[in-house]
Amino acid sequence: MSLTFTLDPPVTPALRDGILDLWTDVSNAGGAVGFVAPVERETVRPELVRHFVAMAEGRTRLLVGHDGEGRVAAAVFLALNSHRLMTHWLWLYTVMVHPRHQGKGYGRDLLGAAADAARGIDGIEAIRLTCRGGLGLERFYGSCGYKEVGRVPGAIRVAPGDDRDDVIMLLPLG
Repeated sequence: MSLTFTLDPPVTPALRDGILDLWTDVSNAGGAVGFVAPVERETVRPELVRHFVAMAEGRTRLLVGHDGEGRVAAAVFLALNSHRLMTHWLWLYTVMVHPRHQGKGYGRDLLGAAADAARGIDGIEAIRLTCRGGLGLERFYGSCGYKEVGRVPGAIRVAPGDDRDDVIMLLPLG
């Protein structure tokens, strides 16, 4: 079974709660999506609201993957650049696949759908993202066509004495 992807879905209470649950569950399973486990839904909610505000302002787009039961199973935010010299690429933020769906290839499917969505945005030539070092994420993104183009040693502090590299990845869309 594969996921059904939707770009710019209507933000309904069910979608909001589904993404909030996804983000919380991914965080608590050790996912590198901006929080460190354990995390509560109410800790994640303000960050989700910030993304929704950016969506309402036209600065960010949302790509959601639903499973066969209609539950939110994956999501990623595509953030457009407002700087006039950088409007030819966008950022991927908060790339998430629910832990119950790990190992099914849905991460690759999500990144492929995100690349397709980016190609459909006028003038976009590349995707950038950053990932937390020390988890093998750069190998995963590399296997999906992304290239490591930069690394800031110790830029992410997940706990006292546990600093991780901030790895910058790029996917040219040409």
